[in-house]
Amino acid sequence: MGRYLRGSLPFGRVILVFSSHIFLFGFLPLALLLYYVTPPKWRSWTLTGVSYVFYGWWNPWFSILMAGSTLLDYGCGLAISRSGAGTPGARMAMLVSVVANLAVLAFFKYALFVSESVDWLAASFGWAVGEPPEFLRTMVLPVGISFYTFQSMSYSIDLYRGHAKPARSLIDFSCYVSMFPQLVAGPIVRYGSVAEQLKSRRHSLEAFVSGLTRFNYGFAKKILLANPMGQVADLCFEAGDGALSGTLAWIGVLAYAFQIYFDFSSYSDMALGLGRMLGFHFPENFDSPYKAKSITEFWRRWHISLSSFLRDYLYIPLGGNRRGRVRTYVNLMLVMLIGGLWHGAQWTFVIWGGVHGVCLAVERWAKGRIGFAIPGVARWTVTFGLLLLTWVFFRAESMEVAVRYIGAMFGTLEAGPESGLLRAMVFQPASMVTMGACFFIAMFLPNTGQWLKRVTGWKVATGQILLVVSVRVMSQQGFNPFLYFQF
Repeated sequence: MGRYLRGSLPFGRVILVFSSHIFLFGFLPLALLLYYVTPPKWRSWTLTGVSYVFYGWWNPWFSILMAGSTLLDYGCGLAISRSGAGTPGARMAMLVSVVANLAVLAFFKYALFVSESVDWLAASFGWAVGEPPEFLRTMVLPVGISFYTFQSMSYSIDLYRGHAKPARSLIDFSCYVSMFPQLVAGPIVRYGSVAEQLKSRRHSLEAFVSGLTRFNYGFAKKILLANPMGQVADLCFEAGDGALSGTLAWIGVLAYAFQIYFDFSSYSDMALGLGRMLGFHFPENFDSPYKAKSITEFWRRWHISLSSFLRDYLYIPLGGNRRGRVRTYVNLMLVMLIGGLWHGAQWTFVIWGGVHGVCLAVERWAKGRIGFAIPGVARWTVTFGLLLLTWVFFRAESMEVAVRYIGAMFGTLEAGPESGLLRAMVFQPASMVTMGACFFIAMFLPNTGQWLKRVTGWKVATGQILLVVSVRVMSQQGFNPFLYFQF
């Protein structure tokens, strides 16, 4: 799961995740009780307080980092609002916010990556290199830093552009940045979309039940679908030499595709549900992405808040599609390469982003040039196949592992006698039934937001049953945080 998990040991704690007993039966009931007994005008204070407890549960020092980012961007926002949107003074304040946030993000996420890459380049020329500094090798990545820095930074940019109004108070802005439902894994919420809700929001039993039901469905997706698929994917991606056959390799990457989708979308479901219980309406983050018939369509359906963020704050400022075809293709490539690097400081993520960028550019080029209609089934098959191939780079721990895994998928590696044992472990009846359920849900059912657009009694009851079953199953699973916590 990356460097951040190893950092939990010195503090004797684990990350406070939604899919844990301590959150479900301890933190959440207490947080909701404190929130609702607080007079309405003070509820943002209470929500901010419990959110800082949530984020600082694993490492209190990270709360100080988040507070510093909050103060910086709030101060920059004040300077922008006083200077006026679009003025030189506002531009300077906006640049301070962007540079400072990106510098903090780059230090924690990419300092070691850059150091190792420079050492590798130096070694390739025969120059003597040493070990990276100790503090870089042992530095822990703050959970969810990419999400809250993007969110906080977007406030300054939107103020400069005139797309948002300044926060009414520091506590409103602090609540916006730290809100625990979507703090560490999104969706990325822009200040303008919740500004009025921070001032006043409506609470009702109907909204609370709706949010609770959304949370229950998301919780079940994580425990009953994502985690079992993660076990299958781990078996295949961590298989030793000679154990991985072509069939097992395809099964493993298919399991990972379902794991990452149901893991991440389940977090979004729970975040939206918790927000609803607290009176907030957050934007949807997934729209059945595996139904996509092109990579372009996939990015309209997958991690929607990040896709729109990259479009509005990177692709359009680079020129978008307004500076000719070649520049459009270059912009698409740059955005996806940066998007890949945003996910992790490894060359595998750069390759993943680069392949997606090439696909987006090719689809943009081919639009209107192909004189015949390609059947939908064929377009879906090619798209899903490409997604599976790129997920190999996303999951693999190194380029060497990724190349070896793809080799197994296409039969360039010979499986040995160890393959039989791995096959017996992978092809467990429960695992195959779960994989079939994942395929059916992902390909044929509406997404959770559409499914629960109208909450009926039987949907509420089903959600409660799923919660009870999931809690029972969770007791038999080990600590299994959400995949996107490492980003």
